[in-house]
Amino acid sequence: TDIDRIAPTVRPARTAVMHQRWAELGFLHWPVPVAALRDLIPRALTIDTFDGKAYVGLVPFTVTGARPMLMPPLPWVSDFHEVNVRTYVHLEGRDPGVWFFSLDASNAVVVAAARALFRLPYHHARMELSADAGGIDFRSARRKTREAACALRYAPLGTPTPATAGSLDHFLVERYVLYTAAKGKLWQGRVHHSPYPLQKARAEVSRETLIAAAGIERPGEAASLVHFARAVEVEIFGLQDAGTAG
Repeated sequence: TDIDRIAPTVRPARTAVMHQRWAELGFLHWPVPVAALRDLIPRALTIDTFDGKAYVGLVPFTVTGARPMLMPPLPWVSDFHEVNVRTYVHLEGRDPGVWFFSLDASNAVVVAAARALFRLPYHHARMELSADAGGIDFRSARRKTREAACALRYAPLGTPTPATAGSLDHFLVERYVLYTAAKGKLWQGRVHHSPYPLQKARAEVSRETLIAAAGIERPGEAASLVHFARAVEVEIFGLQDAGTAG
């Protein structure tokens, strides 16, 4: 309760390295025991909880206009689909953020660049995203294994509004810090965007094996919490040394 969850929403006082537009975002979450995640995350990080519960999230979306700052978008790399599996962590009671178990993307160049520059566990996948008046259809299948895939439909409900600070909605979606580890080192990255225009949502999941592929037993078929956000413009900042991974 003493963690400052507002400070990370403030834009860092440094130069961003990339710009992206994230759109048609789905946020599907399941509560999981802290013990189910502890051995999958560096010891330097504490698993973040809300009312004593940890959460694992599945987040599909599409990216457009991805480009280094001061450069125009490139047609063959700037637009792609993505889905990530994640949970929430903090570093010694500060900088609450995201730990990614996996990030699957539809562009091989993006996957290679993100692995090299941001040390994130990206995977190349075949993906489809289509939108109609009733919602979003999203499919992904990792190219190296069919045991890491998802097929789902999600649709917004109600009126878009920013999540209220202190709420579970805010805890799950308003995350501007990411952590990753490589060769015993812990790294922290930052993003910045306006608050998500968040809506409650419904989801139908016909296939989902990405969470299991990350080594996590998902509790039940239906996500207990589902949200949607239409789009945000995002600044991405370079990694900074956050100490040893522990």
